[in-house]
Amino acid sequence: MLFLYLIGCALKSIEPPAAPVDVEKWANQVDWDKTGQEATQILSAYLRVDTVNPPGNESNGTAFLGGILEKEGIPYEIIEYAPNRSNLIARLSGSGENKPLCLLSHVDVVTSEVNKWQHPPLSGHIEDGYIWGRGALDMKGMGVMELMSMLLLHRLQIPLNRDVILLAVADEEVGGSGIKNLIEHHWDKLNCGHLINEGGLGLKGAFFPEQTDYVISVGEKGSVWIKMKAFGEAGHGSTPRPNEAPVRLITAINSLQDRDIKIDIQPAVRHLLAQVGKAKGGLTGYVMRVPMLTNWLVVPKLMDNPLTRASIINTVHLTGMGGANKPNVVPSEVYALLDCRILPGVVPSEFISELQEIVGPDIELEVIGSPQAGNVSPVDDPLYYALSRYALLDDPQAAVGPAISVGFTDSIHVRPKGTHAYGFMPIVAT
Repeated sequence: MLFLYLIGCALKSIEPPAAPVDVEKWANQVDWDKTGQEATQILSAYLRVDTVNPPGNESNGTAFLGGILEKEGIPYEIIEYAPNRSNLIARLSGSGENKPLCLLSHVDVVTSEVNKWQHPPLSGHIEDGYIWGRGALDMKGMGVMELMSMLLLHRLQIPLNRDVILLAVADEEVGGSGIKNLIEHHWDKLNCGHLINEGGLGLKGAFFPEQTDYVISVGEKGSVWIKMKAFGEAGHGSTPRPNEAPVRLITAINSLQDRDIKIDIQPAVRHLLAQVGKAKGGLTGYVMRVPMLTNWLVVPKLMDNPLTRASIINTVHLTGMGGANKPNVVPSEVYALLDCRILPGVVPSEFISELQEIVGPDIELEVIGSPQAGNVSPVDDPLYYALSRYALLDDPQAAVGPAISVGFTDSIHVRPKGTHAYGFMPIVAT
């Protein structure tokens, strides 16, 4: 009886439907080797454009992309919303049968330690099948893939049942001001029905050494940043006293680390485990497809890995401390910085209240910036199915499934507008 119950509890695999008619005939007209060479040269040049954030200077990058679009005859506009900070919008018009499909990338890249690089981070150096440059993965590489998709759609004059919009935005890495500007002031030009962005990719050996798993981000955790303050009597370092601020802060930190952690395996994560299990096969694969067995046998392993652990719990991460200025002086106020990431469905204000209850009334929790709730797009969606179908095109033994990103991208800002946003870069990384 128990065996029959377990069989009945096994999750059904998410099988993507067949591709729409005539899609393959257009894909077969593309010279993919030539297209790859063209994309390589564009990416190499794009990496040489300095858009390190801070300060960003993303207008350098949008001008670069605009120059390519202009040569192709694809209409675009560059919207500068601050000095040398701008967003690019390019559009291929369709029949309007469906709301637009938006291809989103960010132009800015993070800083780098130049002297630690084998080739300079702004060199775009090509060697032995690799391109070197800050932003090659995050995310100028995907930006070029999306640009090439626009160029191919335009060159082949493929009939579209919706507009396809290329978006290249500023400031994703620091404040998100680029996408926020588009949402607040230019959404009427976009009204994205679907959106493809960063957030997922192919991973070699994520669950099993020889298996490739393609992870499509369907949602993201929210964020709550906190400055946790403790207060006490100031004094001299020579004489330890009770009720000093540093000791109170350490006590509060320890109480957060020792809190009762609630595990929440989101439906998307359940489906990912099931798809990985299906590809793995055997008894291990079966266990991963049965929720009760997964809770018993798989969850402890997920909790042992920092990345998978972060995908099934709300995290409270101590990222810094401050307040003291001399070793022989006890300050009256010290603080700790906490980066908290919360799962979709968790209300930021309620989460903050839970933390306050744990640390007690004498500890002050100052919220930094605006807390952001997590959100999720549906798996039962034609764009999700298309991404999963083509992820397995050259590797049918691999697995593909949805996931909740432990970080956040610009997608988190567009989902509240009704957009179904998915994160997937079609590459395989170790």
